[in-house]
Amino acid sequence: MSVKHPIIAITGSSGAGTTTVMRSFQHIFRREQLTAQIVEGDSFHKFNRMEMREEMKKQEAAGNRHFSHFGPDANLLGELETVFKTYGETGGGKVRKYIHDASEAAEFGVEPGNFTEWKDIKPGSDLMFYEGLHGGYASGEINVAKQVDLLVGVVPIINLEWIQKLHRDQIQRGYSQEAVMDTILRRMPDYVHHIAPQFSRTHVNFQRVPTVDTSNPFIAKDIPTLDESMVVIRFANPKGIDFPYLLSMLHDSWMSRPNTLVVPGGKMGIAMQLIFTPMILRLMDLKRRAG
Repeated sequence: MSVKHPIIAITGSSGAGTTTVMRSFQHIFRREQLTAQIVEGDSFHKFNRMEMREEMKKQEAAGNRHFSHFGPDANLLGELETVFKTYGETGGGKVRKYIHDASEAAEFGVEPGNFTEWKDIKPGSDLMFYEGLHGGYASGEINVAKQVDLLVGVVPIINLEWIQKLHRDQIQRGYSQEAVMDTILRRMPDYVHHIAPQFSRTHVNFQRVPTVDTSNPFIAKDIPTLDESMVVIRFANPKGIDFPYLLSMLHDSWMSRPNTLVVPGGKMGIAMQLIFTPMILRLMDLKRRAG
């Protein structure tokens, strides 16, 4: 953690909606004229796409059927902690980018499924913004969460997360339902041991809960829309949160517990901006005072 060089991290598994959260933060950064150093969690995978496939085959041959990107062995979590710590101390560090598709390949001159070279962080950023799987990771000697000033969890209930993954991988990537189910099962031990515990370390959690029947995610025809959902927002420390203001601004919202706000799914974006704008401005005020 650092007053001079604050770090915000969004943590959530694949299909959880972290990209939506990222968009809300980008609105805040633009409105408040803040320069954010973006760090993508995918850039700290240990293997590129082809290497990961080979490593999975090797692990399966050795009897490990649960090797996945959710676990520490497939990621450079020590390097992620180091980048966070270095940025917090100096505002610098080294980052790279994972190239997902052809459009990114054309921009960066690297084939999809590979990484760019490590590069020094440009000086002058106001804060670091991380979005990925392990922003709240802590196990053994590695403690990524300790370096983060504002840690946000984004996690739909598990059936909704599966529906989102099934639809994305089948429709957008052309995988069979059986292949996607195999992936879900393979990742489950790592999800339980390495992803879920992070949500107990977050400062704020956003959990989307559908208001339609998702009891069998494997036969769902559509992903429940935001208007077919509620969002449960849990604050680790509710002290200083202006709940009357949030309740007045977010129509049809209510409090289910002293530290928990429930809002209609369609209000998720505006809720994030209302909640995080004052938090970010507070971080920037502390940064300015520290000189």
